[in-house]
Amino acid sequence: MKLSLAYSTCPNDTFIFYAIANRKIDLEGLEFDIEMHDIDVLNRNAAASGRKPDVTKISSNAYGIGIWKDYVTLDAGAALGRNNGPMLVARKCFDISDMDSKRILIPGVNTTANLLFSVFFPNAKDKTPMLFSDIEGNVINGSYDCGLLIHEGRFTYKSKGLEKIVDFGEMWEQNMHKPIPLGTIIASRSLGRDVAMKVSRIIRRSIEYAFAHPQEALPYIREHARELSDEVTQSHIKLYVNDFSVDLGPEGRDAISFLYKKAMEVGFIKELPQDIFL
Repeated sequence: MKLSLAYSTCPNDTFIFYAIANRKIDLEGLEFDIEMHDIDVLNRNAAASGRKPDVTKISSNAYGIGIWKDYVTLDAGAALGRNNGPMLVARKCFDISDMDSKRILIPGVNTTANLLFSVFFPNAKDKTPMLFSDIEGNVINGSYDCGLLIHEGRFTYKSKGLEKIVDFGEMWEQNMHKPIPLGTIIASRSLGRDVAMKVSRIIRRSIEYAFAHPQEALPYIREHARELSDEVTQSHIKLYVNDFSVDLGPEGRDAISFLYKKAMEVGFIKELPQDIFL
């Protein structure tokens, strides 16, 4: 059985899927056609009508905006953790009480980053979506007042001369006292429970293989890592691939469900997702 599998080029995803992409583990009779995209493209592809990927990475927030009706959340492959959320940066520090007047770059309307920003700054409306990798440059050149960084941005902004305004990982942890759900792996409900369970097992096996053979996975990660240094790449993986990636468990599932309650409160979603876990 051949399935389409979509994920991002970010080091946490290429680390997670290295063993699958290179057939290093038992795939239980499955084959995967792999495609890689920016997270905003992954979100839009999963929401589009017509052909959709069978298995895909998704922003936790985007999943709650209707996509849950077509997909189920897998227990393996998620990006959850503590103090590891997106960061708002600017050329010069400013008081967050002035946020409502700022021109803000976001890495996609349906990203979890935008949801987190909206939870804490609901009246800041001057937001422009942009490819996540272009945000730093457009803040540096003054085109926008500040930008919401995801992925490796939290490791590189200081070297670019930018200042941290808000770390949403810290803010979420301090206010919600729960892990922060950033992204998950989802499988089409049309595959059925047995196949979805098989995919989840394979992803877990792939993560465990990468943890056991980190040096072996590096060339594949470097190939897609946008010329990041090995130090940044390793920091990225260490932060975003953790026990929740291996298995969401009760705490991870609770954190995701809680996120959707907050999304309802700020008007991002109109109904709470139902039956979202295997």
